[in-house]
This record gives sequence, structure tokens and C-alpha cells, in this order.
Amino acid sequence: MLFNALFLVVVLLTNIIQCVTGFAGTVLAMPFSVMLVGYPVAKPILNILGLVASFSVAEPAFKRINYKELAKMCGGMLAGMVVGFFINNHFDIAHNQAIICKSLGVIVILFAFYNAVKHHAHKDEKTLPAPVNLLILFSAGVVHGVFVCGGPLLVTYASSKMTDKEEFHATVSASWILLNGLIAISDYRAGYFTLPTVNLLVVSLAVLVAAVIIGRIIYKKLSGEIFLRITYVLMLISGLSLLVK
Repeated sequence: MLFNALFLVVVLLTNIIQCVTGFAGTVLAMPFSVMLVGYPVAKPILNILGLVASFSVAEPAFKRINYKELAKMCGGMLAGMVVGFFINNHFDIAHNQAIICKSLGVIVILFAFYNAVKHHAHKDEKTLPAPVNLLILFSAGVVHGVFVCGGPLLVTYASSKMTDKEEFHATVSASWILLNGLIAISDYRAGYFTLPTVNLLVVSLAVLVAAVIIGRIIYKKLSGEIFLRITYVLMLISGLSLLVK
């Protein structure tokens, strides 16, 4: 019961940060969630929360979706997700906590360093070659298929293709609706949605609503710069904690 309560606190805080900074909610939540409630519970719940949150963003801005880029993003990531699903099914990831912790720890630390360097760099971003973009999308799909946190890699691609903020958010959110929907089906077939997990999911959805409300209030009153720095530090701490677990 205590671990479930702490998990809900993680859901609240990480989704507030997601609202303020616009990214990293699931990446930040997954390491702590795995340690608190385990991979088979954390993965399906965080995936559904991401799907619901994405729908709330994409639905009002439906007309701003860039369908050409949406097709590219979903196509590239789907190819990677097939590999992610294969890894899940054939290496029994869900029942090997050590592999989960070490792998996720490395991924989160890399994300923390990459995003921190990218954020503080003042050089103009150069257009990446097409093969590199495909590799980014494929890698995002693999990570998303296993850990539901391919967001930073997808954002890396999308930010280089779309400069309009509304178009960017609508298109990325639409991709999560499609991709997380497929993961939800995969999780259901894998038997992750047990009664205790569904009960915790219902409460988590209520917490998500509260996080969105609080996040929007903070976003209007404070600069997101502070929260970005907090996010990078927390990502680094959570990644290191998984490596030493």
C-alpha cells in the first residue's frame, strides 16, 4: 500500500513537470515506478496515462496535425517497436528486474545528458541526414516498445522537422495516441492488466487530472527553465539509482 501511494506521488510530480516543460514525464516516472511497483505494473499504467494525456493535447488541435510527418514518425517507430516487443517476449524482460534496472538506468542517464547539452547549446541546429533521422525513429521505437519512454528521441526528430509549436505538439501527441494504443493492446495480451493494476490505474487517472491542473497553473506563473534543470537532475539521479539497485 505504501509503495502504491508513493507511485501516485511519482505520477503527480512527473506529470506536473511534463505539463511545465513539455517532455520527459514518462522517462522521469518509469525508473521510480519500476522500483516502487515493478515493471509489469508500471509499464501498462504509465502507457495509458501517456495515451490519455496525449489525447487531451491532440484533440483540440486536430487540424494542426502534420499527417506527412505523423506517417513518418509512426512508420519509423513501429519498426523499432516490433524489435522492442520481440525483446519483451523472448527475453522475459518483465520478470528480470536486474536487466530492467540496468538497461533503463543507462537509457535515462543518456537522455539526461543529451537533453541537458542540447538545451544549453547555443549553436544553430543543423538538419540531420535522412539515415540518421531513420535511426533516431527506429531507436525511439525500440525504447518505447520496451520501456514506454521513447519520447526524447522522437522529440529530437520532430523538433528538427516542425518549427510551429502547435503543429509540433499536435503531431507528436497524435503519434503517441497511435503507438501507445498498440502498446496497450500488447500489454493486455501479455496479461498485465490484472485487477490490482486496473484499480491503481483508475486512481492514477484521477491523479493525472490533478497534475495537469497544477501544471498549467505553475506554467502560467513561473519560468519553465527551473523545472527543466530539475528534470535533468532527477533523470540523472533516477538513472544512477537504477544502476546501483
